[in-house]
Amino acid sequence: MSGAQLARGGRGLTGPAGLPVGSEKTRLVRSMFDAIAPRYDLVNRLMTFGLDQIWRRRCVAALGLPAGAVVLDLASGTGDLSRELERRGLRAIGVDLSWGMLAARRAPAAVAQGDAAALPLGDATLDGAVSGFALRNLTDLRASFEELARVLRPGGRVALLDVAPMAGLRSAAQRLWFERAAPAIGSLLSDPEAYRYLPRSVAYLPPPATLVAELRRAGFSAVQHRVLAPGVVQLLTATRRGPAGTPQ
Repeated sequence: MSGAQLARGGRGLTGPAGLPVGSEKTRLVRSMFDAIAPRYDLVNRLMTFGLDQIWRRRCVAALGLPAGAVVLDLASGTGDLSRELERRGLRAIGVDLSWGMLAARRAPAAVAQGDAAALPLGDATLDGAVSGFALRNLTDLRASFEELARVLRPGGRVALLDVAPMAGLRSAAQRLWFERAAPAIGSLLSDPEAYRYLPRSVAYLPPPATLVAELRRAGFSAVQHRVLAPGVVQLLTATRRGPAGTPQ
């Protein structure tokens, strides 16, 4: 992860591929998701051929938490993951930077507008946390991981979905779809500028090894990284460590 990506704040700086960082990134992400909220779910289904629903089910299942557990849906958007959490008997709490996305929700879970780097939640109050395709949109990834560790009880679980790195010959068709075809669909049905930005935003994501290291640094153990079929999505899972000497 570059210094710009790990830095806290940073007004006016630029990150990978000339993308904004710091408060400028926060402003851009909030306004962009406010704009695309009304048709966000429809565009997602079309761009992923409905696979996003399967990936979200895999994400929630990877938590391995019992019914009744309280789980944060970080950057919850319109509530796809919250609905899956509730379907499995878990209690969802949604937090999102964009009020437009929260207003477009179709999930009954409690929600709050807030930044991932300063969650409006108490210490050690949750059993788990999930996020769907949000990591690259977080302004301060390190602070956000630290906040997840703060709000989870020892033994709490996280499952975090995002786009996978594209490498090798197999990635050529994936890149063509993700960088050309998918933005064209988004531009036709929603906000063109937003769907030109979203493929570029993958540049914010550090390598998988760095994501794993950052979760460990924040206070997580048993960190695992896997790529889900057909190879375009990555899933990170981890367990919140307890005090020294506490069994995990």
